[in-house]
Amino acid sequence: MGMNRKGWEVAILLENGLFLKGKSFGAEGTAVGEIVFNTSMTGYQEIVTDPSYAGQFVVFTMPEIGNVGVNRDDNESRRAWLKGVIVREYVENFSNFRGERSLGEFLKEEGVLGICEVDTRFLTKTIRDQGAMMMVASTEIFDREKLAEILKNSPTIREIDYIKEVTTPEPYIHPTGAWDDREMRYRDRPAELTPILVYDFGVKRNILNLLTEAGLECRVVPASFSAEEAIQLYRNREIYGIFLSNGPGDPLILKEVHRKIEQFLEEGIPMFGICLGHQLLSIANGYPTFKLKFGHHGGNHPVKGSATGMVEITAQNHNYNVPEEIREVAEVTHLNLFDGTIEGVKYRGKPVFSVQHHPEGSPGPRESRYIFWEFAKMVKESQKQNEGA
Repeated sequence: MGMNRKGWEVAILLENGLFLKGKSFGAEGTAVGEIVFNTSMTGYQEIVTDPSYAGQFVVFTMPEIGNVGVNRDDNESRRAWLKGVIVREYVENFSNFRGERSLGEFLKEEGVLGICEVDTRFLTKTIRDQGAMMMVASTEIFDREKLAEILKNSPTIREIDYIKEVTTPEPYIHPTGAWDDREMRYRDRPAELTPILVYDFGVKRNILNLLTEAGLECRVVPASFSAEEAIQLYRNREIYGIFLSNGPGDPLILKEVHRKIEQFLEEGIPMFGICLGHQLLSIANGYPTFKLKFGHHGGNHPVKGSATGMVEITAQNHNYNVPEEIREVAEVTHLNLFDGTIEGVKYRGKPVFSVQHHPEGSPGPRESRYIFWEFAKMVKESQKQNEGA
């Protein structure tokens, strides 16, 4: 197993001065981004195409990556947005009945660096102990001082608005429901759907699939879509709720979005947010987010629901978190059992709730998917009240 061809050398320099070399199996070039680690055992294609990773290098703790290849159905967005992936062992000769091409081929087409033959255990422990940090990787430049100069002169991830890159350029209506494991295709949309507006800050396809499956028509709009237009659609009963999607970067820099959400809150529009959407709702309610040391990234994080006491194994991908003070205006519905951070809230006196984890978890876990049906129920109740008014 492993690479069956000679890879190009890659130089890696971290913000803390750590200098490493590996082999390339993806695109060639030089890239600067934030390094994080992901503990998922499966789903590398979904991770690579998750827009929330824009501006980042992902270190996979799973030591062998590439063994099932890449296919056209498992992408979470229209392209790969991250800067690069770092793995211990890359498998070029994939083996899976759904595989269509290798991960390396895909990364080359997408312009994403792929780096292997690196001690990912050591890298993960470094990030765990010292926190997420900026790094530069290159297949062209191997001089440590030159790489240090590039890193020094590059903006940090907190200074870049990646939402402008990952959001949809034009509005559209999402066409499919959830994946059918028996028929091996995405289901058709249900016949009767209640329309909602989806603000695309980097929305994952499976979120849209499950919102649709729960009975909601997803009218996806760019992040720049005006609050005034959204409110008019709600007043005209063309939509009955708003979904705030996941996305990359620091939520505190998205000042225009904060103002939009404040207007939606004043209007009393039913809202649901996931990940970045969860953080933006907190900020709009007056509770700024803070950055975690190394974040939560993986498909195996235990979260406890306060209403049921049940523990759900969840998919996660975030570096920022809402503060404990949010309890002043919201009921905490979910807690992370790794570190006790807040994973879900329901705002008092408002038809608004949000979760930090990813209930759409693709390829899994799937035990949090009920949350989409909770939002659909809230939206449909609002629809009945509005139509009866």
